[in-house]
Amino acid sequence: MEYTYPQAKKSLGQNFLKSKAVVSRMLEKAEVTEGDVVVEIGPGKGILTKLLLEKGATVFAIEKDDLLFGILEQELFTYIKDKKLFLIHADILDVSITETFLFHKIQNTKYKLIANIPYNITGEILRKFLEKDLQPSLIALLVQKEVAERITVKDGKESILSISIKVYGEPSYAFTVKRDLFSPAPNVDSAVLVIKKISKKLFTENKLIEKSFFEIVKKGFLHKRKKLPNNLPEIKTNEKLKDYKDKRAETLTPLDWIYITKTIFQD
Repeated sequence: MEYTYPQAKKSLGQNFLKSKAVVSRMLEKAEVTEGDVVVEIGPGKGILTKLLLEKGATVFAIEKDDLLFGILEQELFTYIKDKKLFLIHADILDVSITETFLFHKIQNTKYKLIANIPYNITGEILRKFLEKDLQPSLIALLVQKEVAERITVKDGKESILSISIKVYGEPSYAFTVKRDLFSPAPNVDSAVLVIKKISKKLFTENKLIEKSFFEIVKKGFLHKRKKLPNNLPEIKTNEKLKDYKDKRAETLTPLDWIYITKTIFQD
């Protein structure tokens, strides 16, 4: 049976991916295998959902759009009945992954986050899954090309965004996805961003509160062209931080920020 899907809604940031080749490559980069538990945000017309199910993954697909949810519920009913697909009608920013797994009696909470996300909430989604909710073992997201480049930068031009990701895992720029492979076509090209080795061990090993870390990073980037002591006066007076007196925020690594935060809060 053919299903008639509604047009994309700009208000929900919908740009439907058309290319199965891109989806296949994306799942390859995400190392999807049979038995994986996958959370998908905004399944849309289901191009990614269907391939995940074909590969033998158990999928939790969160869809906010009323019409799309209804169509997917009908089209993929067999997978829902077999408990291979859990279709959730909600806004991802309101969903607790921990509670969702408990409700559906999923014992293995190791999962992957794989999705073509609304680009206007990229930062909120990354914060939710890295900082606030049950962390995935791997993330593979279609994001704006420029955002993927900023996150994976390696030339000493770090940002609050890149540091906020790298302190939790290892991001990599997987490949570019041209804008004409979406419907409607967005104004910019996209890219698949993959984050591996996700954990909070840098915080636990250093006995640091995440909130304190981000407070220091935000202060350090307040005037990113200026040297650190202009943003963090504590560096001027702390002998342990003397090596940072002539540095700028964008040149520091997550480990540098961990050390600075630890020193400021423990001294």
